[in-house]
Formats: sequence, C-alpha cells, structure tokens
Amino acid sequence: MSIVVQAPPPKAPASCEVEPIFRARDLRKIYVTGEVEVRALDGVDLDLFAGELVVLLGASGSGKSTLLNNLGGLDVPTSGTLTYRGRDLTDADEDELTQFRRDAVGFVFQFYNLIPSLTARENVALITEIAPDPMAPEDALALVGLADRMDHFPSQLSGGQQQRVAIARAIAKQPEVLLCDEPTGALDVRTGVNVLEAVERVNRELGTLTVLITHNVVLAGMADRVIHLSDGRISHIDKNSARVPASSLVW
Repeated sequence: MSIVVQAPPPKAPASCEVEPIFRARDLRKIYVTGEVEVRALDGVDLDLFAGELVVLLGASGSGKSTLLNNLGGLDVPTSGTLTYRGRDLTDADEDELTQFRRDAVGFVFQFYNLIPSLTARENVALITEIAPDPMAPEDALALVGLADRMDHFPSQLSGGQQQRVAIARAIAKQPEVLLCDEPTGALDVRTGVNVLEAVERVNRELGTLTVLITHNVVLAGMADRVIHLSDGRISHIDKNSARVPASSLVW
C-alpha cells in the first residue's frame, strides 16, 4: 500500500465534507503486561473532517492520547479499522507510516522539544528542509505571532513563546492534520491563551484539521465538536453551534 498525501482542500463545514479525513470503526488498542490487560481503546467509532477544530476531553487514562497516537501513526490499533482519506492505516508498514507522519501530520506536545543551540527560525527550518512543500520558516513563525522573535534562542523565549515555536515547526510543512497533546499543560492561564490563539489561527487560516487533547473542560467552547472519552470509549459527542474564541474562555 502506498499512502499518497493530497493537498488539503479549502476549509469547509463538516456537513459539506463528503469523505472524512479520518474514519475509525470499532477501533481497539489493548496493552498486555504480564497477566494484566489494559483496554486503552475499546471500540471507538469516529469520523473527523477537514477544517474542524476538535477537542478530545476526558480524565487521565480515558484513551485520549492513545487515540491521538493512532490517528498520527505513532501507534497502531490492536483491531478495528482506521482510514486516512480512504486509505487503510492499520495495514501500513513502518515506512508507509513514516511517510504519512512526515507529509500529512504535525504534532504539538506538552513539552516543546526545541534544540537549545538553534534559534526559533533554525528549529523550524529543520522541518522545512525535509518537507515536500513547506512554507518558509519566517511565514510559519509570523503565523503564530513570533515575527519579532525569529532569531532568539529557546533560552531567550518564554514557555508560551517556545510552545508557539513548536506549533510553527509543526505547521511549517503544511500538514493536513495538526494533533496537539495537552499543549497548554505546562503553562499558566494567560500564556496558555496565547498558545490556544495560535492554534485557532492555524486552524482558521490554513484549514488544518486540528485535534486537541485536554482534561480542562473550559477549552470545550473553542471547538466545533467535543469528543468525550471514558474508559477507552466515546461516551458522547457535543457539537457547538458557535466557537468561543480562546481569548474569551473563562478559566
């Protein structure tokens, strides 16, 4: 199987999207340690569409990170099906998953993982040098509000600025999908809002499907849909009639 990454379509409401970007059916992930079996995902059915901003909400151990890792090709399910643009990721070998991750997915984690000896511009350029159709590092940094910090080293940046560099690095290759795992978990409220505003802007201006993990129910308001997970299952899905800007969220 060859996974060919298509250019992202213009942003459109989920209702206008005929084919989802991701489709999961009866998705299960089981970890076995000795005689202990942990069902991290236990029968997840889910469609995710172009241009959406989706929040995965649930307590620790609910399956949020496992689901995100499966969507991003960092892990593979034990059973069930997971397709990306109609292509089966569950049958992909490691080379195909590597290509998928490199070309289609941007990752943002709680910790920034910047190289301290490189400037913000140089950290982003590490990605643009290997991407097939990247934006300029300067454009990516400007998109997250760091046009005036491009030549600063990580030690010269605040935590929120470093996280925005990480977002710029993730989106500089112009991925169709942006996956964020607790991107504000290590930040104070004001700094976290700045980071969430950068995520919103990327979603709005690039039309990137954005999936954001959090345990903070306040962030639900900024999403198109909120997917609640519990014990490896989707308990329910809420759809917001309108998104609340991150700057207006009441923490």
